[in-house]
Amino acid sequence: MAADNAIIIGMVAANFAPKHRNQIILWGMFGALVFRIIFAFFASYLFGFAYVKILGGLLLIWIVNDLRRDLFDSKIIKSPTKASKEPSYVKGVYKVLFADITLSFDNVIGIVGAAKNNLNLLIFGLFLSVILVGTLARFFALQIQKYKWLGYVGLIAILIVALQLIIGGLSDLDVISINESFRRFF
Repeated sequence: MAADNAIIIGMVAANFAPKHRNQIILWGMFGALVFRIIFAFFASYLFGFAYVKILGGLLLIWIVNDLRRDLFDSKIIKSPTKASKEPSYVKGVYKVLFADITLSFDNVIGIVGAAKNNLNLLIFGLFLSVILVGTLARFFALQIQKYKWLGYVGLIAILIVALQLIIGGLSDLDVISINESFRRFF
């Protein structure tokens, strides 16, 4: 479940030099930990609101579009000494933290559900999830730099999560109905 966070962090980090790439990943891990802890305490309450799911899905679609532009519409910024393709570090950190806020919901729901009121298991699950985010983000960042087509695969994976959130929220509001055999996906 940490893969969606790791994909976004990896995609953002792939645009940066190694020094900044590692810092972006660390910020992503920090944000994932903080937001997971916060959301773990409010998970059952927040997901009672269908609008939260829909808003999360719409925010993810915005992130997908923003990442698409960053990855595939490379801009060369000229400075007096050299040309740089690296985007703004601060914007990269904001994107990663924003993605952490959006994507931590589903991770926390899975962890809280698996822990079944066991605080130790909940804490273990939260920390394991953050470790997986950091490890996978480094992997994805390196692979996306080598193979740009993996960026498209990552964007499609994130878009699927966004659509699942939106459809699940709309189903909760009884705007649409989902066949029982497909309900587990939403």
